[in-house]
Amino acid sequence: MDGEMIMQKKTDALENMYRDLASKEKGYRARALKMFSHVCGSCGREFEGRGLKELTVHHKDHNHDHNPPDGSNWELLCIYCHDNEHEKHKMKGYGGAEKAFQTGGFSAFEGLDALLSPDSKDERKT
Repeated sequence: MDGEMIMQKKTDALENMYRDLASKEKGYRARALKMFSHVCGSCGREFEGRGLKELTVHHKDHNHDHNPPDGSNWELLCIYCHDNEHEKHKMKGYGGAEKAFQTGGFSAFEGLDALLSPDSKDERKT
């Protein structure tokens, strides 16, 4: 396969993934908005009308595939509190913060162990 064809397949796969995610999100967001009052669970700000688009569904366990029918894994958060919640989660060492640095395909220390001879590894232990 040539590079252009591979790139197109990756692009198509990403588009499908985002489309599926948006569809799934639309379903549980609509359910959450019917179930809960339109208030941010963190800052307490109320939302209505056009401002409702700033209210998001947060998955308490950070698993977007865990969507129980009773909504027990969801809370409505404004976009600012939602971003803050995910930043706190990353700061605790969750959420794949390490992966974010590797998405460019470069890891500065990749293969470093292979470059060290067995003798130099033993020297570090002493």
